[in-house]
Amino acid sequence: MSQSVIIFDTTLRDGLQSPHIKPVSHTDRVAFGLLLNDMGIDVIEAGFAIASKLDFNTIATLAQKGLDSTVCSLARSNEQDIDAAGKALQGARRSRIHTFISTSPLHMEHKLRMLPEDVLDASIKAVKHAAKYTDDVQFSLEDFTRTEHDFAKRVIEAVIDAGASTVNLPDTVGYSTPDEMSELIDIAMAVPNADKAVFSMHCHNDLGLAVANSLSGALAGARQIECTINGLGERAGNAAMEELVMAMRTRNNRYPFTNNIKTEKFMEASNFIAEKTGLHVQKNKAIVGKNAFAHESGIHQNGMSKNRNTYEIMTPESVGQNEGLTLGVTSGREGLRKKAENMGFNLDKDQLARLYDLFMVEAANGRVSDRDIGIMIENLI
Repeated sequence: MSQSVIIFDTTLRDGLQSPHIKPVSHTDRVAFGLLLNDMGIDVIEAGFAIASKLDFNTIATLAQKGLDSTVCSLARSNEQDIDAAGKALQGARRSRIHTFISTSPLHMEHKLRMLPEDVLDASIKAVKHAAKYTDDVQFSLEDFTRTEHDFAKRVIEAVIDAGASTVNLPDTVGYSTPDEMSELIDIAMAVPNADKAVFSMHCHNDLGLAVANSLSGALAGARQIECTINGLGERAGNAAMEELVMAMRTRNNRYPFTNNIKTEKFMEASNFIAEKTGLHVQKNKAIVGKNAFAHESGIHQNGMSKNRNTYEIMTPESVGQNEGLTLGVTSGREGLRKKAENMGFNLDKDQLARLYDLFMVEAANGRVSDRDIGIMIENLI
């Protein structure tokens, strides 16, 4: 039986922290937020209210739009941050404050310079203060996957008692593995009051395992996944929403989860954020890459012409892509015939044979455009 998973998008917060991107304007941030709402995103982390005027104004503007999505602001575990988040979220139809603090020995000693007991105390106070602004408070144990298990359980139990309705267990530095992630979720969910909160995944991609780790966490009982469009984010990025959602849709027998995402809008969202940030995806990127549904090999094109399921596990239309028939030196006659047919030409066997010979000569020298193919065909007929 499928269970619902909350999709938490942090493109406008963590995603826009990506190195080497173009500045994204307030207007474009709001437009992207509205697109996420139209896609059916459950929670939109619209920014870090205290970090900048731009972040604050983006959150505040989206909060006034009456969105179906919950509008969320990040805040460190101090009153100043939380007050800024609460102010930015005023008037939102649904609001969430997401407060956090580091809990790993490494972070507590070298980044925070705080003792564990002080971190625990700050966590409780932060959740209680955030609850003055909203009944939807999320708490994150930053660097959870390198946190000592007993201390993690103490913090989790305490923040749930303090009023946190969502507890996020982030793999902040992309260090974990799928099997380990499952074990860590089991440990976290063993706290006595675990049934009073939703557990969340926020996985980074430093080892290329963000999507796998997130799905493993969901199988272990997490019911919220934090992600970004195109996998944007710090360093190697976050779990890519389009990959997560399509894995759940395509392999629902292995990942029996449902969500509200309108997947046909993935390409629109991917292209929008790529254009605005200047950070374009590689051509062979899963789901939204230019080559994700492209078929050039003759063997593949032959199979596709008979049944698309031979080489496609999902349809390009399901994610807003177009059917991709490309031609090159590895293409066969069937692919060339299909291309000619798509261009409005019905070739007989002899014409196709001659066209194929001409095409292969040109293809050996580089890419052959549709215009070039059209000229070849016209010269033949």
